[in-house]
Amino acid sequence: MSELRETLIRHVQGRTVPGAVGLVARGGDVEVVAVGSVDAEGSAPMARDSIFRIASITKPITAAAVLMLVEDGVLGLDSPVDEWLPELAKPMVVRTPSSPVDDLVPAARPITVEDLLSSRPGWGFPSDFSLPAVRSLFGVQKDGRFLQSWPDPDSWVADLARVPLLHQPGEAWLYGTASDLQGVLIARASGRTLPEFLAERIFEPLGMTDTAFEVPESKRSRFTSYYSPTPAGTLERTDTPDGQWNRIPAFPSGGGGLVSTADDWLAFARMLLGDGQELLTPTSVSRMTTNHLTAAQREAATLFLEGQGWGYGGQVDVTPIDPWNAPGRYGWVGGTGTTAHIVPPTGTVTILLTQAGMANPTPTKVMRDFWRCTARS
Repeated sequence: MSELRETLIRHVQGRTVPGAVGLVARGGDVEVVAVGSVDAEGSAPMARDSIFRIASITKPITAAAVLMLVEDGVLGLDSPVDEWLPELAKPMVVRTPSSPVDDLVPAARPITVEDLLSSRPGWGFPSDFSLPAVRSLFGVQKDGRFLQSWPDPDSWVADLARVPLLHQPGEAWLYGTASDLQGVLIARASGRTLPEFLAERIFEPLGMTDTAFEVPESKRSRFTSYYSPTPAGTLERTDTPDGQWNRIPAFPSGGGGLVSTADDWLAFARMLLGDGQELLTPTSVSRMTTNHLTAAQREAATLFLEGQGWGYGGQVDVTPIDPWNAPGRYGWVGGTGTTAHIVPPTGTVTILLTQAGMANPTPTKVMRDFWRCTARS
């Protein structure tokens, strides 16, 4: 039995996850392990092609789509986003991060496409959730794991525009909001819905046949249930295969709305490792997978980044704090219990899909054990 299989079985037996699919690829050498069940009741065994809500490992895919529009000449990295998102023209900023929401100053400059890609538009979540402007944002940037409660994109952007920026554009890395804004930007700039654009430009060319914003009835036998952690440390089922992903929501979230499989995300990862193949230029891939944050911005984002950097749509490791933090490693985690990374220096891909959600921004023990195991093997 491989160390990867032993690691995942241990977590299933300990009931931290009902099941899991783990994948490690080094070039053409791919190990895939499926353990446990698609739900806590054991109604069907987990399989390599089981479908999961991938949450925030949607973000790298959305960033790649934005860069496609940059390469098409539709967008410019330095372009103000208010050309396509006029609701965000002339935003106001709280005077200091701790200021009340009515103590405002004008933004020093417009929000740009690059601000969205690097997660520095001024909206998003910092390490301190108690700040007044952050509390206002919670009314708009709701839990992305339950997207059927979100309004349509136009209404969402209008609601967001009424929330002041926590920081001036470009000054601070803040989590979450930028990727959802990217999704709206893609739709408006391309004249297509986000699901249509991603399907036509990324999923179909790469053969990502199970990646979408909904799961049709014909595939629901492969779709896992979803479990939220409780304060008691147990898991509570909060979505079923016939639940929130039985139709495309009013708000297709570029920050976390996709379902996918391990092999589908592997296809996307191999595109990045292959310098973009036919989808992106090597320059765009380099921009995606290079850290864009200053040391001070990384330090301020410790709750989420744990000292590492951020590229476009994903974390970039810059220092070997833990055994798995290989400098240049790129990827992210999803609040539904998913994680996916590439390590360009070694050509490695690691993907873990579970159906047990995160209680907070700190990666779960099964994620850390998976990373530790795959870093050794």
